[in-house]
Formats: sequence, structure tokens, C-alpha cells
Amino acid sequence: MTSPAAASSTDATEFTDFSDVDAFLRIPRLTSVAASQDGRVVAAIQEADEPGAKLISSLWELDPQGREPARRLTFSAKGESAPRFAPDGSLLFSSARPHPEGGAEEDTAAIWRLPRTGEAQVVASAPAGLSLLAVAADGTMLGATSVLPGGTIEDDAERRKARKDAKQTTIWHTGMPIRLWDHEIGDESRRLMLITPDGDLTDLTPDVGTVTLYAASADLSPDGSTVATSWTQRARGGETRSSIALIDTATLRRSVLCAADETAQFSSPLFSRDGRHLAVIRSTASSPTDTSYSRLEVHPVGGGDPVTAQLGDLSMTDLEWAEDGSLLVAGDLHSSGAVLAIDPATGEARTVAGDGVFSSLAAAPGGAVFALRSDIATPSRPLRIGADGTLRALPAPGAVGALPGALEWVETEVDGITVGGWLCLPAGASVEHPAPVMLWIHGGPHGSYNAWSWRWCPWLSVERGYAVLMPDPAMSTGYGDAGLNRGWPRRPDVVFHECETLFDRVLEREELDVSRTAMLGASFGGFMANWIAGHTERFDAIVTHAGLWALDQQHRTTDAAASKMRVHRHEDEDPDWYRAFSPHHEIDAITTPMLVTHGNRDYRVPISEALRLWWDLVSTWDGEPQDMPHRFLQLTSENHWVLTPSNALAWNQAVLAFCDQHVLGADPVPDVLPW
Repeated sequence: MTSPAAASSTDATEFTDFSDVDAFLRIPRLTSVAASQDGRVVAAIQEADEPGAKLISSLWELDPQGREPARRLTFSAKGESAPRFAPDGSLLFSSARPHPEGGAEEDTAAIWRLPRTGEAQVVASAPAGLSLLAVAADGTMLGATSVLPGGTIEDDAERRKARKDAKQTTIWHTGMPIRLWDHEIGDESRRLMLITPDGDLTDLTPDVGTVTLYAASADLSPDGSTVATSWTQRARGGETRSSIALIDTATLRRSVLCAADETAQFSSPLFSRDGRHLAVIRSTASSPTDTSYSRLEVHPVGGGDPVTAQLGDLSMTDLEWAEDGSLLVAGDLHSSGAVLAIDPATGEARTVAGDGVFSSLAAAPGGAVFALRSDIATPSRPLRIGADGTLRALPAPGAVGALPGALEWVETEVDGITVGGWLCLPAGASVEHPAPVMLWIHGGPHGSYNAWSWRWCPWLSVERGYAVLMPDPAMSTGYGDAGLNRGWPRRPDVVFHECETLFDRVLEREELDVSRTAMLGASFGGFMANWIAGHTERFDAIVTHAGLWALDQQHRTTDAAASKMRVHRHEDEDPDWYRAFSPHHEIDAITTPMLVTHGNRDYRVPISEALRLWWDLVSTWDGEPQDMPHRFLQLTSENHWVLTPSNALAWNQAVLAFCDQHVLGADPVPDVLPW
């Protein structure tokens, strides 16, 4: 499984051929980094398998000084992920590779340990799989697994076998929620497990049901005495509330540190290195007038008032405690990103790094921080942020070289607000040969076009000759509370007005062709695509992925029904909003050719949205069936995203071909897709 002779990376090979979508989807992708106390750095890197059926992760050693090429450490067919160093310097990771002594369930992840020399060995496993959440100073670990409802970790294997043999698939629901993104809730009870360095398991939460920890984030104090975890309970009206609970690992006694109520709830607890403070995220409850706002709080574990971090416009995404006691925060900022250091005593912030989107922060001795950095033109790449703020790139697979065009920031004024976005221009665009233009609207709506995307990569379109405009309109992250709440509650007219104004400003450029345009979006962007289709005929093609169509239907069937109904209420309570903004009301106004794409396992925007949209498009088409311009790409095994490389290949090729047909006048997309 592991090789004592580490393989060297091909760092010198940079990908440049964006006309080859399959090769693009096979570029190695860095997903996380980990740093040890003795100076080692390890990255998890995903690559597509030969048939393109899945992405497989492996672990690579990186040179922290940025001089030597990366060396591959693990080689199993099942892959390895989530690296974390143990106090003794060995490397812990998660993998579903076969147990060397047999007996483990196939495709069930266990925790493994890789010493500096020798083969990896299983540390601990469980019938439903075991994930690693934290490691204490003495090597004690915090993990998570699941058992069938009403069972224990001791009888879970037997009960699972009996259920599997009987082909029983029933779930007994007693309340909400019942789904999350792409999996069911109620068929398993998630548990937090204390794991000794030798692999012995203790269930810290034996009395929980199926909801308490279903989406819990948890951490273990450095001395191993306390677990801090989000603790979810049902409330009236189908709502849930998540508090922060502290669990004594010796007695299993619980206490509440941060109590949720109808105005706010808590998540993401993270102990400081001395165990005296706990960072948590406090999120306010959204309403018809205000979106949810997230606040970063530092709570004294021994009692006392919390300190609120002064993040300014930054929308946080990653947290990490530094060696000097400061709290590092990465997040979105002004269509880019930054890393801030927070003084836990005052909440004051200073900038550690900027001009990029940073993730997977890993603090190291001496004040250095290792992280992944990305932007619109660069996939996630590992780097070292020195104590003095200097950045040093670390060699690793997956580098991208010359792009097929240029990246430019553009902006305009809209009703007194500056609205900006990224414009990707093809190299061949000129006054003599103006480029067709795509308008992309991001999802969320709390999101930002600020980083590389493997799913929505504009450079594939730029290679095809398109210019791509990617705005950050109302409700985008990285612009403070005012930016998040502008256009709330999810007003497509406000978002489109800002996007269209910027789009029109960009189209004044002579190297862009105002007569050949397309609009694309996914999730909230897909909702925007559906709404725009019924309100303008200016685009030659519209692509909608995972888009909301009939809001009275979607708000009740999404896995986030509680928040949707809290914000938008019943349609009889606010009929004007639903009539103006539910796209399905304007089906008779749609004349633009639409490509609908959707995954069957999407519970955030259920497939019923696409099914109803498709029926409405087909049944209202006033013409012969063979002449209908609309198309539907159904992805039966995908969820809210398109994750399988082979499906991503078909999706990208279909989207490009559909736009080529209706924007550029290319040959129609075949009835049988060739990809």
C-alpha cells in the first residue's frame, strides 16, 4: 500500500491545453495540507482514475522550504485523505484501503497511521467507518462514526448485517430534518468517539438520537479532557437549534457553553493551543428582512464574557490557532480573499496575507503558516506564509501554465453602489474579431467569484473563443453585512439589475460582440437563469444547473425547508413576492433556448424542480417536437454538484456544444451525446 521509495512529482509539467476537457479534468487537485511540529508538510491530492469514475486522493510530502519536488507517500487503490500529524510525528489519515488482517467492511474508512519509515497500519475502525476530528497532546484522538438507531458500537456490525441481508431500507421519521445535501437523516445515529493511541474506542455520546450530531462539528482540548461540539435539538415549526456543548471525556457529563435560541445558533468550535479559549461561530437566524450573519467569538472555557472578532468585510471560511496564541481566519474579501490574525483578548485583527483565496490553514512552529491559495486564474497551490508575511510557493503536482486569455477586473456604479466582477478575455478577441460573451451568475446567493473552480472553469469557454463575465452582485460574500443583505430576501430583480448593468458596461468594448451572448448559472445562479429566461429575450442561450423553478414547491421539499419557509413564508402570506419572483409564473414568456441540467441526488434543490421545468418547457412548446430548442441533461448519480469526472466531462462538453449551437450557429448537439 505504501512505498518506502517516494515518487517525485512532475512539477515542471504545467497544464496548458484547455481544448482538451478530459485532460483538464485529470489535473491533480490539492485539497488540504497538514503541518507537523517538527517541520514536515503533507498534502492530500486528488486525481481521476483511468475510466473517470471517481477522484482518488493520495498523500504527498512537500518541501516546506519550497526547493525540492513533492514526494508521493501513499499508493492504495482506495486512496487516502484528511492527513493530520500525531504528537510522535507519525502521519494519521483516513482510508478505505483493505485492512491488512481482513474483516473490515469494503469501502468503509478507517483511521490509519504511517510512521516515518515502514508501512501504514490501522489505528481504529468501526462498522460504519471512522473519521478523525482532532488529536490531543498525548495522542488521544477524537473521531466520529455512526450506528443504527437504538444500537451501540458493540452490536452495530451484527445489526447492519441483518438489515443488509433482509434488504430493509426503511427510515422511521419523527420530525425534521430528514435530509442533508445528498443523504438521508434518520437512518443512522452519529456518535463522537474517544480513541486511545492504541485504537480503543469509547462512545462519548451513547444517548443521542439521529438529529443531535447529524451535522456536528467538534474538537478535543489539547489535554484530552474535554470535547466541544455543536449540539442540535429540534424546535417548534420544523426548526432546529444548535448550541455548543462541552463533554467531560472521563465522566461523559455534558454542559452547555453557548446556548442557542430563536435568534442565533452556534457551530465550528475550536480549542486554542493552551486549551483556555474556544473559538465558535455564532450565526443569527435569517428573517424576511435580514439574512443570517456570522460572528466569530472567542469564549473563555473557564467562564467569562466572549470577545467578538473584528473581521470587517471578510466572510470567514477557515479557522486555525497559531503558535503565538492568535486566531487565524481565512475568508472571502472583495472578490478575493485574505488571512487575518485575531487577538483573542481584544478581537482586533491584522492582515497576515491577502490577494488570494486561502484555505486549509496549518500553523507551524516559528510563526509560519502553510495553506492552499487560489484565484480565478490559479487552482489551489500550496504555499508557506512566513512570520514576516512573505509567501513562498511549494512545488506540487497540478500546476497550470499559460491560460488561453487574460483576466481583468471590471466594475461600474449601480444606484450608488460599486458592483464589480472578473472578465476573462480570449486571446483572439479584437475589434476585427469580437468575442461572443457569457454572463455567469454565481450560486449561494452568499458566494463569490474569487477562486478557481473545477466545476465552473471559465477558461474552458475562453479557449472556445468566449469572453466570460463573472460578477459579484448583491448578496455576495466578502462585502460585509451590507453586501450580504442587499437584495434580501433573494431578490432576482436586484441581482439581475446589478449583473446586467455591469454586463452592458462591459459590452461597450469593441472587442466584445453584443449580438452573441449567453447566460449561465447554478443553484441560486440556476434560479437566476430560470427567472431571467422569463424576463428578457436578450440572450441567445441560457444554461441552468440545479435551478429553482417553482418556489412554493421548492421551499417545502428542500433539505433547508425550515429556513426557506421562515424567510419567505407561505405563498398566501406574501403572494406578491411569490408572483413576482417564482420563475414558473413566466413560462409563457420564455423564448430563449434553455439547457436544463440537474442531479437526481440533489436534496438542496430537488430534481422535482428540473422535472417540472422540463414538463413546462416541453408541454408549452408551440411547434413540432423535433424543432424544440430546449434540452435536459439529467445526471442520475450526481447530487447538487457534478463530481464524477466522466459526468463532468459530458456536462462541460454538452454546455459548450449547446452554447456553440445557439450563440455561434454551430451544428446542433446530437440526439445521442458522443461523450
